[in-house]
Amino acid sequence: MLSKTAWTSSDLLLGNNETRANTLIISKSNDVYMKVDAEPVIRQELSDYFTFMVPGAKFMPAYKNRMWDGKIRLYDARSKELYLGLLSYVKHFAEERDYEIDVEDDLDVSENLSLDDAQQFIASLKTSFTPRDYQLDSFVHLVRNNRGLLVSPTASGKSFIIWLLTQWYGDSKTLIIVPTTSLVHQMRSDFIEYGTPEGDIHIIMGGKEKQNDARIIISTWQSIYKQRKDYFAEYDVVIGDECHLFKAKSLTSIMTKLIDCKYRFGFTGTLDGTQTHKLVLEGLFGKVKQFVKTKELIDQDHLANFKIKALVLKYTDEEKKLVSKMKYKDEMDFIVTHDRRNTFIKKLTISLQGNTLLLFQYVEKHGKVLYDIISKSAEKNRKVFFVYGGTDAETREQIRAITENERDAIIIASFGTFSTGINIRNLHNIIFASPTKSRIRNLQSIGRGLRKGDAKEKATLFDISDDLRWKSKVNYTLKHFSERIKTYSEEEFEYKIYNIKI
Repeated sequence: MLSKTAWTSSDLLLGNNETRANTLIISKSNDVYMKVDAEPVIRQELSDYFTFMVPGAKFMPAYKNRMWDGKIRLYDARSKELYLGLLSYVKHFAEERDYEIDVEDDLDVSENLSLDDAQQFIASLKTSFTPRDYQLDSFVHLVRNNRGLLVSPTASGKSFIIWLLTQWYGDSKTLIIVPTTSLVHQMRSDFIEYGTPEGDIHIIMGGKEKQNDARIIISTWQSIYKQRKDYFAEYDVVIGDECHLFKAKSLTSIMTKLIDCKYRFGFTGTLDGTQTHKLVLEGLFGKVKQFVKTKELIDQDHLANFKIKALVLKYTDEEKKLVSKMKYKDEMDFIVTHDRRNTFIKKLTISLQGNTLLLFQYVEKHGKVLYDIISKSAEKNRKVFFVYGGTDAETREQIRAITENERDAIIIASFGTFSTGINIRNLHNIIFASPTKSRIRNLQSIGRGLRKGDAKEKATLFDISDDLRWKSKVNYTLKHFSERIKTYSEEEFEYKIYNIKI
């Protein structure tokens, strides 16, 4: 049934009436796709409207070999199908162009859930955790809309929101997909702490059995994206956590197989610079919404008081002149292998009180070097750990647990291993030892230090950058530093810049 005049597709496309010719007919294909029908000219407009250039496409082999134009087209003018989560965009498209629109009634269905009813439901769960206002608002919003993409800052307690959803849809089988094995363990641990019996949860990663009768399945996307469509038929609810970290093809492979999965929720720390485009994420999960920012959480005393000390290292004229002729990769090699720079990082790390997380990019060139010189110089009773991609999930968890009970440990870790999914409440200091401009990586890394602990009320980030400007030539990594400062300003973090000659 259509919400306006029930024109059939053939009536629309064959008629000469101006109103019919400028009408879009939208119907539901399944829980993944809707069909948007219109005359050919409008369908082409829609195709252009939902086409975007993939970031970094020009560096990809398919583009270089002219096998692909670097664009993703979400609307196929021939099949007329588009992700269901993009309905609001289609309405906006029609409104901008003064087109009529006929929408199938069951496409706009929402659930009635008041704040009072939500509070009563949560009280009935008898969990010892009380939702904060923004957690309650987030939960109600998602339930009311049956789907949605929630921007939830690191350390905002999104695992509790996810858990509430699994309880609301308690009679349904739920699939939770995450990007790392660490997050699989963390999510399971959180759910048990909130009150879910262990027998209700099954985890999938590595060689774990993919079939299970448990009500809640928590899996890495890498473990299941190659499964056939019939594997996903039993799920009524799907939740993607840290979905900005999923590879686009793998995410769509999973989500498009869930054709009868009505309830679809995505969680992300940020949408800037994601591997998967914002329109794809919204199409698969639903319209994006944010209820709280990191600065608000700090001001409300939910997170540790956080300050940034931006340390700008100064070099000799000879070094500046040398670097001015370098390409990006050569400049990075110069920086991470620089003896005086690494000595400075060593002295800084050892001088800090409290648990310290030092993050690097390159394992062999930088990480192992820093671990070697720091572990040799640190006091004998001070624990120094080294974590990188080759460190198994169990060892990482052991290090995390040990650190929770320490007051002066040092963790030297690659960005990829400890920037996401590792919760250390007693983390007092973070050091960015390698320059990066990734907004997501920076914010995720900062999030490691924001959680409050029994003996911790504040945390400090030491952001190390390198001023190698020569005349009018600004070096690459200093530009990256400018991007980080921009992020700090946008997030309203307190920061101060220090110039240091090494």
